[in-house]
Amino acid sequence: MRLIFMGTPDFSVPVLDALVDAGHEVAAVYTQPPRPAGRGKKPRPGPVHARATALGLQVRHPESLKTPEEQAAFAALRAEVAVVVAYGLILPQPILDAPERGCLNIHASLLPRWRGAAPIQRAIMAGDAETGVCIMQMEAGLDTGPVLLRRATPIGPHDTAESLHDRLSRLGAEAITDALDRLDELTPMPQPETGVTYAAKIDKSEARIDWTAPAEVVDRKIRGLAPFPGAWLEVQGQRVKVLGVELADASDGVAGEVLDNRLTVACGTGAVRLTRLQRAGKGAQDSEGFLRGFPLPPGTRL
Repeated sequence: MRLIFMGTPDFSVPVLDALVDAGHEVAAVYTQPPRPAGRGKKPRPGPVHARATALGLQVRHPESLKTPEEQAAFAALRAEVAVVVAYGLILPQPILDAPERGCLNIHASLLPRWRGAAPIQRAIMAGDAETGVCIMQMEAGLDTGPVLLRRATPIGPHDTAESLHDRLSRLGAEAITDALDRLDELTPMPQPETGVTYAAKIDKSEARIDWTAPAEVVDRKIRGLAPFPGAWLEVQGQRVKVLGVELADASDGVAGEVLDNRLTVACGTGAVRLTRLQRAGKGAQDSEGFLRGFPLPPGTRL
């Protein structure tokens, strides 16, 4: 099929590769404009931009799709379908209407659960047993369109936002190529009105660890925010990100108290063991290496 691809971050790259490998004609790739990055703050293309350039594809990165000129340029591509995954711009109705067979979005949740910006993180933090991807026909509402195809995957006890992100990206790539192959036979299913939840963007203020919460909740928050933005604690006037964690067998101690030399920390109920940490301006370390440079003896309160 003749496609337009719309995506920006790492999550979207395997999808673009899968579409090219499947033999689809990618008329153009739409992505977010280069953003300042690195020490020099020079504009740097995003992951999709870089990959599309390497593949020799036409790349467009408008600041907005709201102008008549941009909408006319989009329509002039005469695509059969636009595939959208983590693009980052709202698509106005003229954009949604331009492809012959509409715009298909790959959303990283089992809709209608976790509509919105942070479905991967929210699913882990909420303790969901499974999540997945949906191939959805886009409409004006926020992730409200009918679903053509869904694929589920369990959320394991050691999954982080990073591991789940990578798995769902691959699952989305498989699902969209399958959906395009079977587009004529798939029936769009309206989303049920019950079970709707919204995955609000992660606010940095909620990333602070609340040690009075049960250990299971602390564990899920740390895993759900790893590696970005990273759940964090404060100790000795310094902010420390926690990037690795496991539940621990311990019941004594005040919430936030370090219980042993392995960084087991008491929670409101139960305890967790911190396995990977990062101080501001430093690289991430396992707990043993971290403690050599930043001792936190038993009895320390976080």
